[in-house]
Amino acid sequence: QLQFVESGGGLVQPGGSLRLSCVASGFTWSDYAIGWFRQAPGKEREGVSCISSSTGRTNYADSVKGRFAISRDNAKNTVYLQMNSLRPEDTAVYYCAVRLFSVCDLMVEYDYWGQGTQVIVSS
Repeated sequence: QLQFVESGGGLVQPGGSLRLSCVASGFTWSDYAIGWFRQAPGKEREGVSCISSSTGRTNYADSVKGRFAISRDNAKNTVYLQMNSLRPEDTAVYYCAVRLFSVCDLMVEYDYWGQGTQVIVSS
């Protein structure tokens, strides 16, 4: 059974850091692109970052460029999102998702989704 488990969310002060993790089980996702998305209360879901499979090419939303970094460890079936210099507007539920295609793209639909992890940036 395909399953994702996100972790690493929590409450952090502005300027702080968090690292989100997404672990997959039930299949090997090394051939697929993985994305991180977020949804804040009252707002539409938005793409944050994604990483391609074979090339490791990455994409970022303009709002997080230079602050967030995505990486993957295929041996552990895990993708990470390192979030630095966090801002209150980064507050959202963060989801990881897999696209059954090798190329990363934040503007397309993804095929499988995790349950999400809450990130709150507040003083």
